[in-house]
Amino acid sequence: MIPKAIGPYSISRCVEGKKIYFISGQLGIDPNTGQLEDGVENQTRKAMENIKAIVEDLGLGMNNIAKTTIFIVNSEDFAKVNEIYSKYFQEPYPARTTVIVKALPKNALVEIESIAYL
Repeated sequence: MIPKAIGPYSISRCVEGKKIYFISGQLGIDPNTGQLEDGVENQTRKAMENIKAIVEDLGLGMNNIAKTTIFIVNSEDFAKVNEIYSKYFQEPYPARTTVIVKALPKNALVEIESIAYL
């Protein structure tokens, strides 16, 4: 028996014979100003919007994301990040890993990377 997901993600997701796009980690930076948003909620939302803009620029949608990795500085922020993250996906959710880290570039509170497929 395999474990159930404890959030909006799939335990595994297979994508055979597809083009794979590796999207670098996105911080909550506003691309118009180059400034980091304030607070973990705003940073998470902006990071997800940046990912969405990237996949749409590739001609894809959020449903084409097969895997994400979330890096957060404060474990107490997990629920807040999870709540915002969940609004960007529908089942089948991407596979996901969340890692608590000591620090992120620009003193960000969250960074999200993803893998998408065509």
